Amino acid sequence: MNKETTAPPEDRKTPPGTPWEALRRPRFLWSLWPWRSLGYLASTVLTGTVLAVLISPITFPFLSLGSALEEMVQGQNHPTWFLAVLLGLGLALLLAFGPLVSVPVARLERWRVRLVHPRLRSGHRPTGKGALRWVRIRYTEAATWREFAYLLLLVVVFGYVSWTVVYLFVLMGPFLIASPLITAFGETVALFPWEFDTPASTLPLVAAGLVLLVAAPYAVAVTAHAHAALARLLLDDRGTEGLRSELVEVTRSRARLVDAFETERRRIERDLHDGAQQQLISLAMQVGLARMDAPPGSDMERTLTSVHAQAKEIIGSLREIVHGIHPKVLSDRGLPAALPELADRSAVPVRTRVDLSRRLPVHVENTAYYVAAESLSNVTKHAGATGVRLNASLDGDTLVLETIDDGQGGADPDGGTGLTGLADRVAVVGGRIWLSSPPGGPTRLRAEIPCHPSG
Repeated sequence: MNKETTAPPEDRKTPPGTPWEALRRPRFLWSLWPWRSLGYLASTVLTGTVLAVLISPITFPFLSLGSALEEMVQGQNHPTWFLAVLLGLGLALLLAFGPLVSVPVARLERWRVRLVHPRLRSGHRPTGKGALRWVRIRYTEAATWREFAYLLLLVVVFGYVSWTVVYLFVLMGPFLIASPLITAFGETVALFPWEFDTPASTLPLVAAGLVLLVAAPYAVAVTAHAHAALARLLLDDRGTEGLRSELVEVTRSRARLVDAFETERRRIERDLHDGAQQQLISLAMQVGLARMDAPPGSDMERTLTSVHAQAKEIIGSLREIVHGIHPKVLSDRGLPAALPELADRSAVPVRTRVDLSRRLPVHVENTAYYVAAESLSNVTKHAGATGVRLNASLDGDTLVLETIDDGQGGADPDGGTGLTGLADRVAVVGGRIWLSSPPGGPTRLRAEIPCHPSG
């Protein structure tokens, strides 16, 4: 039987390439010195220095403010308004251009952090084409402002901390160990406030240098790990991409349900039109023929006349039901023809203005017709209005549908008027609804429906 070979537990706990790799092996000092961590800290010093120079046009007001405050400490006066202007200008420049700088810097940092940590993922969402669209989306993302905070920390804190660790442990340790050789050549080793000019006097420095050299791998690894962990906290995707994918899938599933519902409505309409309605028409014709054969003035004639009248009323009611399920004119000619016909059937006078230059996607037309029908129905039932305006137009790739009535106002979505259902229906296709209905009127309902393909 073949035995499965497994790595030791400690090898499974720490992935290769992390700062802790050098700390879990007994021979790290000689064979596995944390060169990756050292390279990460050294590149942090270089990156922080270069960025400080590059963003100096943005931070110049703060530098001037610091110089002014230093001069005030030395006794030179500056007007308060001058300091306030410097502070305000600095904040304005930093908030205006800092996020723009932080986006490419964060991309560089996500690549650089792979020296010591697993790969980071961007938390930005796609922006599409257009510089203005890119700026608008980036400035409204939380990921951009986290990257901006990281940029400030990198320039103000991380660069100095990394340089301190590298200088104190990596450079100072060998220097102190070599101090006897330096003094042997007649040079003086000066460590403020002490000076050492003989090899014997530098023996404590050698001991201190050995301690620093032994501690250097640990200090470098811990510092690199702390920096990378903070970078992961600020620069890594926090699962928003997965949440966005789930949200897209939920939206698509809701749209598929609406499409299935529309398909079922059309099937019911077809069955009613081709089945029950035709049977009722045939029944009405037979009753009409039987009435003609009945003796004039007889009870049978009066009964058949009544039955014939009721059959025609039922046919008319069924025709209205079929028309309300999915009007044929909407399928054939779209909203420009369907909305005026809907307005003609309203009990309240409706002025219609439809400004559409093209046919819209089927799901958009169905939703818009549903919103218009429900809005006019609500006006008839609840508003007490004497007139309504129904407007439909395109704003870019968005259909804007508005109903404005002169009724009593005070419409409440929680009052059972179907407004919540309207909002849910529009939300399924990615749209939204605004309602303005102050007491005394007028009531204005505005629906915005994006005209991209469904699903």
